[in-house]
Amino acid sequence: MQAILGLFFHHVLRLPVPLSGTPTMTAASPAAVPLFRLVPALGVVQIFAWGSSFYLLAVLAQPIAADTGWPLPWVVGALSIGMLVAGLISPAVSTRIARSGGRSVLAAGCLLMALGQVLIGLATSLPVFIGGWVVIGLGMGACLYDAAFAALGRLFGLAARPVITRLTLWGGFASTLCWPVSSFLEHQLGWRGTCFAYAAIMGLLCVPLVLFALPAPAPPATGSADDTPGRTSAPLRLTGIDQLKFILLASTITLCGATSAAISQHLLTVLQSQGLTLAQAVSIAMLLGPAQVASRLLEMAGGGRYHPLWTLGIAVVMMSLGLTLLALGFAWPGLALVFYGLGTGVYSIARGTVPLAVFGPERYAPVIGRIARPNLILQALAPSGAAFLLTRFGAAAMLDVLVAAMIVSLAVLAGLSVLERRA
Repeated sequence: MQAILGLFFHHVLRLPVPLSGTPTMTAASPAAVPLFRLVPALGVVQIFAWGSSFYLLAVLAQPIAADTGWPLPWVVGALSIGMLVAGLISPAVSTRIARSGGRSVLAAGCLLMALGQVLIGLATSLPVFIGGWVVIGLGMGACLYDAAFAALGRLFGLAARPVITRLTLWGGFASTLCWPVSSFLEHQLGWRGTCFAYAAIMGLLCVPLVLFALPAPAPPATGSADDTPGRTSAPLRLTGIDQLKFILLASTITLCGATSAAISQHLLTVLQSQGLTLAQAVSIAMLLGPAQVASRLLEMAGGGRYHPLWTLGIAVVMMSLGLTLLALGFAWPGLALVFYGLGTGVYSIARGTVPLAVFGPERYAPVIGRIARPNLILQALAPSGAAFLLTRFGAAAMLDVLVAAMIVSLAVLAGLSVLERRA
């Protein structure tokens, strides 16, 4: 896929020239961190962390509303509140990881998610339920992708790219595995029992996996500085060209993230507005998962021979193409979703690897934390904004706005690539 689009990116977007046979990132991996245990352990953590937070209410929202009488928009909106909290704490989380490593931070995140699950399982009022999601939001900010990427960047420096790619491959199975698990648990235990089950998984399985996978940080010698790449305690200061590059990169990642969040919540409605039945819409939407996994496998097979900006460029182009075909009412919407899924699959990788390539391992953790704040906040707000467009102006208008957002994202990425080439 990268080879096919290579000429376009090189001559139109002016992205950096691909490397010829050698990985972009060449720093050596720490010998004390064996990948055969690190990636599977953190992969399982990501599956259940996403499954018990971001994907949970897709299954439990209706049973919760039916059992409690709480308004469904408030039940679903609790997730948005959690994501807002996650976005607000992300810079502080990344700074902590840069200073002391990700082991304690990710473990604390898993414990917070477990505590939040217990709170919502015990909730007898809507405020307590929302409070539980605030606690889950704290956990999301400390153990989902952004925190995990920061921990990997601190460990591996410029060699983190293939490790990040492998981790996102595991995380891509979160909805595929946890939706049926959540449905089974809800039928067997009820929605409260499902929350308690996920609390046990996060506390009794995921916390030990984090402690097993990530090494404890070695304290620096007294009076000496820690010179390991990515292990800086200095506050992040970006000025001049670096500040502009940060703004452009954060804008691209945030626009893509907000678009993805809006589509994930309203895709079935959009497909039904184009004349499909609910069953047909569900069957076509299932193409997204395999397409995302396929694109991540292709990125992994590429072996890091291309600058990560190419990966982000592919993500933006594929997402734009898929949404454009969907907006035009293409005869077979499945093809549109395949293109879109290919884009969102590599977007998850790019948002972890591009900041590493552009800003280096020393500034990676705080940079990715700062980028996560607007990204998560807009992801929390985007579904509500898309719902307003959907109900007020229709599905076609909503898709037009999302396509426009992706075009803006593509233009911003072109500006970033020009600055990066000059640097």
